[in-house]
Amino acid sequence: MILSNDLRPGNKIELDGAPYLVMEYQHHKPGKGGAMVRTKLRNLRTGALIDRTFRPDEKLSPASLEERRAQFLYRQGDDYIFMDIKTYEQFGVTETQLGKAGAYLKEEMEVMILFYHEEVIGVDLPIAVELTVLETEPGVRGDTVSGGSKPAKLETGAVIQVPLFIEVGTRIRVDTRTGTYIGRA
Repeated sequence: MILSNDLRPGNKIELDGAPYLVMEYQHHKPGKGGAMVRTKLRNLRTGALIDRTFRPDEKLSPASLEERRAQFLYRQGDDYIFMDIKTYEQFGVTETQLGKAGAYLKEEMEVMILFYHEEVIGVDLPIAVELTVLETEPGVRGDTVSGGSKPAKLETGAVIQVPLFIEVGTRIRVDTRTGTYIGRA
């Protein structure tokens, strides 16, 4: 059990049968009355943010989360097929469970998959991935009125904004947290 007074950003707790990640934590002592702990929590299943206030002596249970290292094998319809690195067991993850992570998955990429009671609730991608540009318009010299960027379709199907000098076949680095161009690979 975790005392609410010991909560810190990054802690994972279980509330009302769902796993939550502590995003913000503030110990508050008003001039009158007892102290309280204010938190901002993110539901790891749905991604919803909630504000919750606890008494400092309130006990919370840690979330029973399991992280497994897995390798992305292939896509089959709406499912992404992964292989557990330790057991070589294959399992499918739906597009909704993956969320935005599916746009940057390449075959044979290793990722960390977060499980809550054997249910996939999240995928941690590397911060940056290298991908090849499949389609983009040719950049016109001197055309910087539009801000100096153009859309480009990557090998995974994701479309991001890239600088005008990027051409088809160029390998680029993409930030998976924001979906933005970092630089050439």
